[in-house]
Amino acid sequence: MLLFKSSKNGKKEQGKSKVPEGLWIKCPSCSEIIYKKELERNLEVCPKCNYHFRIKAAKRIEMIFDEGSFKELFEDIKPFDVLNFIDTKKYKDRLKEDADKTGLSEAVVSGVGKILGLSVASSIFDFNFMGGSMGRVVGEKIAKTFKYAIANKLPAIIFSSSGGARMQEGIYSLMQMAKTVAIVSEFNRTGMPYISVLTDPTTGGVSASFATIGDVIIAEPKALIGFAGPRVIEKTIHQSLPEGFQRSEYLLEHGMIDMIVERKDLRDVLKNLLVLLINE
Repeated sequence: MLLFKSSKNGKKEQGKSKVPEGLWIKCPSCSEIIYKKELERNLEVCPKCNYHFRIKAAKRIEMIFDEGSFKELFEDIKPFDVLNFIDTKKYKDRLKEDADKTGLSEAVVSGVGKILGLSVASSIFDFNFMGGSMGRVVGEKIAKTFKYAIANKLPAIIFSSSGGARMQEGIYSLMQMAKTVAIVSEFNRTGMPYISVLTDPTTGGVSASFATIGDVIIAEPKALIGFAGPRVIEKTIHQSLPEGFQRSEYLLEHGMIDMIVERKDLRDVLKNLLVLLINE
């Protein structure tokens, strides 16, 4: 729509009407411009190309768990800068900035909730907090989720979205890989199912530990899943990678995951799997 506005000399100038910011979002996959409310109604999935946008932990909880059933646990465990790490800025400043930006104290929210009436212990990553990176607190909350599941004889579901280990915590971060794998091994002895849901992206130390050792491994469509990123691999081996390498569809074809489930179907699929595996 074109409008006319008066200039200082009294002549009319042609100009464009102002559109409020934040009403439209550009899909990073197909470049379509999507009305934000339409995207929200479609569970943050592009209605044009089916691209699954990254979503916040709170949104994931709202989509998956029965209304009002999710109770957060271990929220008093918070990170601190044990190494006094500084890169372009202090680690403690990065933690504060992301806490202010997201309203979270860490990259994972842990708790217990119900999926269509079935109780589940769960941890949900939020990529908006330091790229979902795994430090000491993330590892501890994952471990405590499985310990809670063991103590209460519950199944466990982890929703991963992570850039990997948190470099600002050095070896303390890498130690979480062994820690989480060990607690999953202990959990397995209960006979209860562990379902791992891999969302875009699931990489680095998270993909190389608890995220890929579930009884059932589910991925969202076209999620990036792997240890090193494709650009790093190409530079290392000096070869071009196959089309779709490290995407969900490629991993399913090569037997690395069990199924790809669209977001709109995920809640029902999780319920059906839990019923099947618990009663096995």
